[in-house]
This record gives sequence, structure tokens and C-alpha cells, in this order.
Amino acid sequence: MFLALFGAVESGAIYAIMALGVYLSFRILDFPDLTVDGSFVTGAAVAAISIISGISPVLATILGAFAGFLAGCMTGILHTKGKINNLLSGILMMIALYSINLRIMQSPQVSLLNETSIKVQITSIWEKTGIDNLLNNLLAMLGLERFPSTWGIAIVMLLLIFLIKFITDYFLKTETGLALRATGDNQRMIRSFSANTDILIILGIGISNGLVALSGALIAQHGGFADVGMGIGMIISGLASVIIGEALFGVKTVARATLAVVLGAIIYRIVVTLALRVEFLDTGDMKLITALLVIVALIAPKMMQARKEKQRRMRKRAELSKEGGARHA
Repeated sequence: MFLALFGAVESGAIYAIMALGVYLSFRILDFPDLTVDGSFVTGAAVAAISIISGISPVLATILGAFAGFLAGCMTGILHTKGKINNLLSGILMMIALYSINLRIMQSPQVSLLNETSIKVQITSIWEKTGIDNLLNNLLAMLGLERFPSTWGIAIVMLLLIFLIKFITDYFLKTETGLALRATGDNQRMIRSFSANTDILIILGIGISNGLVALSGALIAQHGGFADVGMGIGMIISGLASVIIGEALFGVKTVARATLAVVLGAIIYRIVVTLALRVEFLDTGDMKLITALLVIVALIAPKMMQARKEKQRRMRKRAELSKEGGARHA
């Protein structure tokens, strides 16, 4: 159980980067961007092919993120310059990316098991520190399970996602970030201040898909392969992370909202991992579990709000009745 939960936190930290990208498009820009399903694979494909071609894993990951940024910019251009509906422009780009990703990989799947990836590099560095042996000996004395050999990856990925979170928070408080948020709230108003909303939308969707592609590049190296179908349903996973995080932790400030998204992604992975350990469920039920989680996360807050409103009305009615009785007396 411990190893399963550890793996969920490890993968959840990487998927949290993707969830932040979804948050930028859906919550900040109010743009239902379905490019995510394609750009996630684009990041993985570019990173995998770059590593196989001899490029360093770090540079390959950056190239994967940049490829996703370009894909997002194309979606933004289709919407703003081509005057195509935002939902349709994302669907068109997602379909186009399927063929583009196949062209990049030149096959449906590319293996990285025999290549030097970021995962291999981090694991190698951590083993040299000797911290693994120290902690495992301590756990053995306490009668607990050994730490997984990849625990260093989890720590590095957690540090990376929080670094990206803080950079995102800072960006959204800059002049450009504030204009981006205003564009999502009211395009007509921000245009009245002579802001170029087209450029802002293209930039925002580009950054969103850049983060998604970065997550895809890291997942490919974490899992040891890039697959043309690995992005299917990714937008639902991202939305589930955003909605679960917002429902549990609130969105009063930008910093709190991004933290909620990060924690929501990790919690989502933990819930899915625990659900798949139930005997009558298997990996094929993952999409069903995701859909049910999203439904619960969407309905539960509204039901709670309705219940609070009903209780408030009942209290108010009781107070009015008490006041009326006092007057008659």
C-alpha cells in the first residue's frame, strides 16, 4: 500500500504541471481548450525523439515544452485570427496533432528504456549521496517498508512543481498576467483600455499547452516510453484535478488557487490508485473513475451550498416568526 501511494504522489507531482496548464486556459482565460489531449503527446514525442537522437534529457524536455507552446499558439491563432469557435479550434488542433505526433515519432510508440533520461540521471545522483541506505536502515529499525528506489524523483518533481507554481503566481501578478486575467473575465472591457486581446489569448493558450507538453515530456521519461494514445482523456484528468482542488481548498487568491490545483492533482492520483486496488476494478476503468470523480466534485459543492442556503432561510423564517409572536404578545 505504501509503495502504491508513494507512486501516486510521484506521478501526481508530474501531472500537476499539466493541471496548472489546464487551470490557465479554463479558469484564467475561460477558454475550453481541447488541444491538451494532443499537446501532451507532442511534448512526450519531441522529448523522446530528441533523447534518442543524442540530445541531453534536460534540453529534450525543454524542446518538448516549446513544441507544446507552439501548438497552443496555433490554437489561439485559429480562434483569434481565423475567427473559429474556441472549442472547435481546440478540437481541430487536437486532431491535427495526432498525425503530427505520429510523424515525429515515426511509429505509434517509442521506447526510452535503454536511453539516459531525466529519471535515470536523478536516480543515479541520489544513489551516490547514500541517503537511500541511511533512510532504509532507519525504516528497517522501525519495522516499516523500504523507500522505493525512485524516492529522489518524487522530491525533485515536488520541488519542480512548486517552483513552476511560484513562477505562475508571479506571472499572473505582472502587468501582462493581470491583462490576461482581465481578458478571461471581460474581453470587451480590456479592449476599451487598448489592450490587444488576440495576442493575450495566443500567449495564454501557448503557455498553457507549454506546461501540458512539459508534463508529457516528463511522464514519457518517467514511464520509459512515448505513445501516440497517451494523451487520450488528459483534459478530463486535468479538469478533475482543478475541480477537486478548488472544491477542497478554495480559490480566494491566485496563490491559493494554484496551490489547490497542485494538491488536487496529487489527491486525484491517490484516489485513482486506491480505486484501482478494489478487486472488481482494473486499469480499463480509469476513465470511468475519472468521470465519476469529476461528477462528484461538480455536484457536491452545489448540494452543500443549497443545503446551507436552505438552513439560512429556515433560520430567518424562525427569527421572523419569533419577532411576530413577540409583537402580538
